[in-house]
Amino acid sequence: MITPAITGTGVFTPEQVITNDELVAAFNAYAERFNAENAEAIAAGEVEAKAPSSSEFIVNASGIEQRYVMDKTGVLDPEIMHPILRERSNDEPGIMAEIALEACDKALAQAGRDPSEVDLIICAASNHERPYPAVAIEIQKLLGAGGFAFDMNVACSSATFGIQAAADMIRSGSARCAIVVSPEICSGHLEWRDRDCHFIFGDVCTAVLLEPADAAKGAHFIVRSTRCATQFSNNIRNNNGYLRRTRESNMEDRRDMLFVQEGRKVFKEVLPLVSAHISAHLEVESVGSEALKRLWLHQANKAMNDFIGRKVMGRTPTPEEQPNILQDYANTSSAGSIIAFSKFSSDLTAGDLGLICSFGAGYSVGSVLVEKG
Repeated sequence: MITPAITGTGVFTPEQVITNDELVAAFNAYAERFNAENAEAIAAGEVEAKAPSSSEFIVNASGIEQRYVMDKTGVLDPEIMHPILRERSNDEPGIMAEIALEACDKALAQAGRDPSEVDLIICAASNHERPYPAVAIEIQKLLGAGGFAFDMNVACSSATFGIQAAADMIRSGSARCAIVVSPEICSGHLEWRDRDCHFIFGDVCTAVLLEPADAAKGAHFIVRSTRCATQFSNNIRNNNGYLRRTRESNMEDRRDMLFVQEGRKVFKEVLPLVSAHISAHLEVESVGSEALKRLWLHQANKAMNDFIGRKVMGRTPTPEEQPNILQDYANTSSAGSIIAFSKFSSDLTAGDLGLICSFGAGYSVGSVLVEKG
């Protein structure tokens, strides 16, 4: 049996940053204008007034201090409140493929591989800019890779599900060198005018290169095993899709066409689901929690990660054992745990064990047990 390994990672980080203070100033300006324009309806109890946001509220609710975005101008304009990304012709690279190239190049360089050696690309992300042709196939062409490529969407678990798929194909011999790339432009599906979630997401792209462990040219992480699980829930949902044009309603007013979540229900239901998932994964592999040197968890909410870390480790993990990048990147959907892995893994030594885990809408949970080679 061929043993797969992660031999390279890469992260594309946008140049533009929105701090909490900047975001709050824009949101509060929008809220003040909304309340003024709807003063009579608010007084009559027909419309609910919009409460102001604050940087303290954001940090306490999430642990987020800033986020990287592809466009901050539109987001911070109280009259727009969404990113402005220019429309591209069909002859131009799509924006997701474009940012994917930098992440893929970094992963290839770390692994010491040429794009021509890649024979599988999985574009695993929570949103794709079009249904077809697959973004992964566009990346394949732009990169100069061979083999085959396809898109995958399992919301915030897309990257870990993609790693499982790629690892399984390497084990079976149907692929030799694979890239799982996650271009997450989450700013496009966020309702920046909603106080309960206007601070959650940021933009980024990650890439993970996998190949047989015996082919690794340098430092690598053996993929010991993977585990995926799903459970249907409406508590995190986005109803946007191609069938929206067939419905008789004013689509511009439909809040559910963007990211929507029942935060308290998600917190209550996802935490035990993820904690049990990781514990079961470790038990099957006969790995005690004390053997884990690192947990690279999904970067959605600091309180959630702290809870899961305590449940899995049986104590409060140190910052080194459970690194967070949430404060800098915000929630970047499936890319979050991969950013943490990419930035906080080089210090581990041969034989050290770690676990990558992501979770989110679906519900979905994916975990990858790795060993430093």
